[in-house]
Amino acid sequence: MYVHIFASEMKLEQAIKSTKFKSESQKAVLHILYTAWWLKTLMTKELKKFGLTHEQYNVLRILKGKHPEQMCVRDIASRMIEKSSNVPRIIDRLELKEWVERNTSQFDKRETVITITMKGIEVLAKSTVMIEQKSASNFILEEEEAKVLNALLEKIRVAEM
Repeated sequence: MYVHIFASEMKLEQAIKSTKFKSESQKAVLHILYTAWWLKTLMTKELKKFGLTHEQYNVLRILKGKHPEQMCVRDIASRMIEKSSNVPRIIDRLELKEWVERNTSQFDKRETVITITMKGIEVLAKSTVMIEQKSASNFILEEEEAKVLNALLEKIRVAEM
C-alpha cells in the first residue's frame, strides 16, 4: 500500500539529524520511538492546560470506563499504557484534586478501591475534547491507512503476548 507523504512533513533524517541507519528495520524502530515522543509531546501540552499528566489522564480514562464501579489499584495498574507508572502516587494526586475517591473494599478490608468523581468525569470530558481535536489535526492518516498501521504495530508487539 502506498502512503502519500506531504512535502511539508519532516522526515526522520531531518528530525534526528542523521542519515545513517544499519537497516530499514533499525530506521523503523527509531521512527516509531520518535513519533511516539512527538505525539506524547503534543498531548502533554494539551493535558497541562487541565493540570493533568499522561498517567493521570490514563487513570481517569480507566476509571471512567468502569464507572460507576470501583476498581482496585492492582487492576488499574494492569491497564496502564506505561506499565512502570506509580499508580498509588498518581491516585494520591488525583485524590488531592478531588477527581477520584479512595475507599476500603467492602469485600477485603486490606484492599483499596478507587472511583472517579463527578469533578473527575468533567475534567476528563473537557480534556478528551481537546486531545481529540489535537489528534484529528495532527494524525492525518485515512481510516484504511490507520488500519494497516495498527496491524503492523500489533505484528511488531507479537512477542508481548
